[in-house]
Amino acid sequence: MRAIPSALQAKLNSGVTTLAECWIVRRRDGAVLGFTDHDRDLIVDGVVCRAGTGFAASEASQRFDLSVDGAEISGALSDDLLSEADLAAGRYDAATIETWLVDWSDPMLRVLIARGALGEVRREGQAFTAELRGLADLLSQESGRLYTASCGADLGDGRCRVDLASAAWRGAGSVAAAFGTSTVAVSGLEGYAPGLFSAGRLSWISGANAGCAIEIKQHRIVAGEVRLSLWQAMAEPIAAGDGFVVTAGCDKQFSTCRDCFGNAVNFRGFPQIPGNDFVVSYPVPGTPGHGGGSIGGGGGGGGGGIG
Repeated sequence: MRAIPSALQAKLNSGVTTLAECWIVRRRDGAVLGFTDHDRDLIVDGVVCRAGTGFAASEASQRFDLSVDGAEISGALSDDLLSEADLAAGRYDAATIETWLVDWSDPMLRVLIARGALGEVRREGQAFTAELRGLADLLSQESGRLYTASCGADLGDGRCRVDLASAAWRGAGSVAAAFGTSTVAVSGLEGYAPGLFSAGRLSWISGANAGCAIEIKQHRIVAGEVRLSLWQAMAEPIAAGDGFVVTAGCDKQFSTCRDCFGNAVNFRGFPQIPGNDFVVSYPVPGTPGHGGGSIGGGGGGGGGGIG
C-alpha cells in the first residue's frame, strides 16, 4: 500500500492541486536521467528531472494482479539528453523507470506511483513513444528448464563453463571494408576456422559504435578475406579501421559441444529426446522393433502379427 505524505494528502483533499509527473530512467550502464511534464526542472530523489522534453504519459489502469495496462510515455529526442543514436544502440533496453507524482510547488511532497521497465520503443522523426511494463511482467516471462534436444545454456555462462576469455574462442580485429550496413570484411581473424564466430558476439572497441555490441549472423571466408555478417545494422555507420572483439558462437547442438568445444560433459540438452518425426511415425511392416512380425503374417519374437 502506498504511503502518501499527510501534507500531500491534504492538498489532494482540498481539490486544488499543483501536481506534475516525473520519470526517472536508470540505464543498465549506470546512467540516470530525469524528465517531467512540468514547465520547469524539478529535483526528485536527488535527480534533476528536465522540463521542455515533451514528455507526457498516457492513461494507465492498474488491476489487482499488479500489471499495468496500456501505459506509455512519449517525448522528443534531443542530442544533449536523449538521442536517437542511444535508442538505436540499445542503451535504453530493459532500463528501469520510476513514475512519481510530485507537488511542483514543494517537490519534497511526492509519491512513487509506479515502477517498471521500458519495453518496445517506437520512433517517428524526432518523437518517440515507449511502452512501460510493470514489475508483474516478469511473472509472464518463461523461466525454468525446458526438455529439448538442443542445449539450454548460453556459451560461456556458469552452466556451460567454456572459457570465452581463452584465445581459442576469442579474437580481436578491425574492419577492412564495409559492404552495406551489416556486412564487413575484417582483418585479424585469419587464424580462425570459418563459422567459429557464427552466432557469436561482436563488441566494438573503437569507432562511432564503441561500447556497443551485436550478434554475429555468419562468419565466412569469401575470395580469401574474412567476412562477418551482423544480424542488424549498427546505430552509427561502420568505417574502415573500427576495432572490435569477437567471441565464439554455438548452435547448441550436442555434436558441436562435443567436437568443437570438447564440452560434452556440460551439455545442457537432451539429444536422445524423441522429436516430432517420432511422434508422427507409425509401424512399418517387417521393421525390427515392431514385434518381429509383419502385417498379414504370423508374428514372432514375443509379438503377434495381424492375421
